[in-house]
Amino acid sequence: MAWPNVFQRGSLLSQFSHHHVVVFLLTFFSYSLLHASRKTFSNVKVSISEQWTPSAFNTSVELPVEIWSSNHLFPSAEKATLFLGTLDTIFLFSYAVGLFISGIVGDRLNLRWVLSFGMCSSALVVFVFGALTEWLRFYNKWLYCCLWIVNGLLQSTGWPCVVAVMGNWFGKAGRGVVFGLWSACASVGNILGACLASSVLQYGYEVSRVLRQKKTLKKTHTGH
Repeated sequence: MAWPNVFQRGSLLSQFSHHHVVVFLLTFFSYSLLHASRKTFSNVKVSISEQWTPSAFNTSVELPVEIWSSNHLFPSAEKATLFLGTLDTIFLFSYAVGLFISGIVGDRLNLRWVLSFGMCSSALVVFVFGALTEWLRFYNKWLYCCLWIVNGLLQSTGWPCVVAVMGNWFGKAGRGVVFGLWSACASVGNILGACLASSVLQYGYEVSRVLRQKKTLKKTHTGH
């Protein structure tokens, strides 16, 4: 029994040029990075919870109260965890709505521009959520909710656009094999996001927290 043409040696690769390879890799890593940015949020939840409820983790009697009340957003770690779960729900709901909207927008506009806008804007929103608010020491629940709604809408541009691009470039012959390989991008992104978050987590929220503790202690000792 002969193998189907798609599995015969060289028959599949001969159909594609280097442009197909570039499209495959660009869309693969584009969606992988989108998934990586989502995965990092779940990995840093414990650190965010500690940052938002400093009094719940104050086990030292030597530190002044000002340190633990300066960024007090929730009275307990349980409240912070509940709010983080609410953010996940908000993100998923806005993402689901955004998929429908992004599909319509992608059919009417240039797919490359829509995908590029969604990725860059989503990166900016995540930066504001995780870094800018911490640098400015500005903590507000409504701001976090609004940012995560916008993030869900922006990230929804990824899936419809990359699937449409892949569909335009790869014909029916061998599409199952190609998309079977390409569909691993979500898992690769999750692994990449988990590895990146775990490797730099010690330099994240905890660094700024320790620096503020040292500055406050120095001021306290100077005043005495």
